[in-house]
Amino acid sequence: MDPLIITAALVGAEVTRKDTPHLPLTPQEIAEQAAEACEKGASIAHIHVRDTEGHPSQNRDLYEETILEIEKRCDMIVQVSTGGAVGMTPEERLQPVTLSPEMATLTTGSVNFGHGVFYNSHADIQQFAATLQKYQVRPEFEIFDTGMVQTALSLVKEGLVDGHLHFDFVLGVPGGIPADARHLLLMVDQLPAGATWTVAAVGRHQLPMSALGITLGGHVRVGLEDNLYYRKGELATNASLVARVNRLAKELERPIATPEEARKILHINKKRG
Repeated sequence: MDPLIITAALVGAEVTRKDTPHLPLTPQEIAEQAAEACEKGASIAHIHVRDTEGHPSQNRDLYEETILEIEKRCDMIVQVSTGGAVGMTPEERLQPVTLSPEMATLTTGSVNFGHGVFYNSHADIQQFAATLQKYQVRPEFEIFDTGMVQTALSLVKEGLVDGHLHFDFVLGVPGGIPADARHLLLMVDQLPAGATWTVAAVGRHQLPMSALGITLGGHVRVGLEDNLYYRKGELATNASLVARVNRLAKELERPIATPEEARKILHINKKRG
């Protein structure tokens, strides 16, 4: 197996300081927690940003400031979100891609997201793929249900995505595919030879799905975007969630990827700028 790539999903768009005091909000706080996660073994920082009032934002300048702050502190791959928050326009959501980050998410379908709808028409998906291609950004296909895998592969056939293919299976979102080993295996079995994948899961499902990802040869995403608790009744931090996956991997004798090793696994040949 390749060394394990750990992604730290630091912020998200839904969690608030009322939910947990450990949530980073400012560019400096996000960067500090990225560096802490890197020390614990994460090689990718998956980031959203927030405005001065703590609301989700896709503002290009906020992303640039945050990325620069992360780059000052560590060598992680920065993966920007193009999901933004429910209700944002494609133009809003694509702003950070124009910074040419090393990676960005690319969701290949619509899904009920709790009480909202995360809407992605096929035309929007094509626009997102073309924009990532224009700015030479490695996409991570964000998969919330099984049909999204085939839509992702259709972008390859259309010439809108080229090079190495990497998928992130997000399990357990209310309205999306449940967090279950059979569902994970079903989606992994759809991938073409040579593709890599990460598993992310919401809430209490994060730990068992992480263990499956490690043992099945995939990679793992953890963080406060997806899960607030280390265990029932005990709030987590981004660093503590990453450290736990690191320990699990070591017990299972799977090495942890450094950021440079992650770049090789994902065929990322450049750093931003």
